[in-house]
Formats: sequence, C-alpha cells, structure tokens
Amino acid sequence: MPWTLSNKRPIYLQLMEQIKLQILAGTYESGNRFPTVRELAAEAAVNPNTMQKALAALEQEGLLVGSRTSGRTVTTDQSLIRSMREELAGQELDHFRHAMSELGFSDDEIMAYIMKEYQL
Repeated sequence: MPWTLSNKRPIYLQLMEQIKLQILAGTYESGNRFPTVRELAAEAAVNPNTMQKALAALEQEGLLVGSRTSGRTVTTDQSLIRSMREELAGQELDHFRHAMSELGFSDDEIMAYIMKEYQL
C-alpha cells in the first residue's frame, strides 16, 4: 500500500486514517491476520512506536482485535464496518456538496449533474 504522509498533522493520525480506509474498503479482509507493527512500520518508513500508536487507536475503535499469542486480526463485526463505511461516505458527500455549492451549484443542479455524469 502506498503511504502518503505529510508533516502538517500527526503521523499516527494519518496512518490510522489510511489503515482504517483500507479496512473499510476490504483491502484488509474481515477476520484475517493483520500485518505486524514492524512490517507496517518498515513499509510506511515510520518509527514502530508511531505505527503501534495508530494500531492501538484502531483497536480502540474496534476495527482491529488484538491477541497476545496470535497478533492482530481485522474485526469480524460487519455491522461496525458497515456503519463506519456509511459514516465516512456521508462525510465525503457533505464535502462534495459543500464544494459544489461553493462553485454556485444549487442542490437540484448538483443532483442533475450527478445523474448526467453517471447516466443514472
């Protein structure tokens, strides 16, 4: 996975957001073993402690499940994944609607544009 990190925000938050997106998109499949801290830290070229902080936060959210003996796995709670996907989709739609409004589009024009663009 390509990692896009900037110095404008805490690195662990950026890691957390990117991993969360990958889990919600199904790149990391539900119930599967999750890569280790060291594997991911090396891949992202970050300190393992920073990656650990990001993964611990994802455990707190319930997306990762930790075990002392077998490492982490991706949650099997499909309702959690579904609700987080819907929440993220809503945020993206709000952002899109706001950006289109800034361009001068009314709600009706936004819907017409979407219908035309995607031939719905």
